[in-house]
Amino acid sequence: MSAKNYWLAFGIGVSAGAAIALLYAPQSGVRTRRKLRKGVGEAGDYLHDAGDYLRSQAERFSDEAQDALKRARNQAVHLVDKAGDHAGDAVDVVSGAVNSAVKSAKAIV
Repeated sequence: MSAKNYWLAFGIGVSAGAAIALLYAPQSGVRTRRKLRKGVGEAGDYLHDAGDYLRSQAERFSDEAQDALKRARNQAVHLVDKAGDHAGDAVDVVSGAVNSAVKSAKAIV
């Protein structure tokens, strides 16, 4: 059974069960409808509160992700700067070694 068929059968079963429960309810129709309205209203309030909570959590996670991205970017810039400094130092050392080698070679020749 595919997921679509499963959920369709589940929905039909829930609907049938709710209809049967309403037909055999020990309360009057007015009282049952009042309870249903109250339950639907409470469910709406709950869903609204849950949506607000999820929105606030998403905003918090977004802010934290942006902060982490800024920190990572700053660290990357710092590391690139340090690597550039070390590369410059290495060039100076190699250049000095080459100059010494050239002077030694000239002295030998």
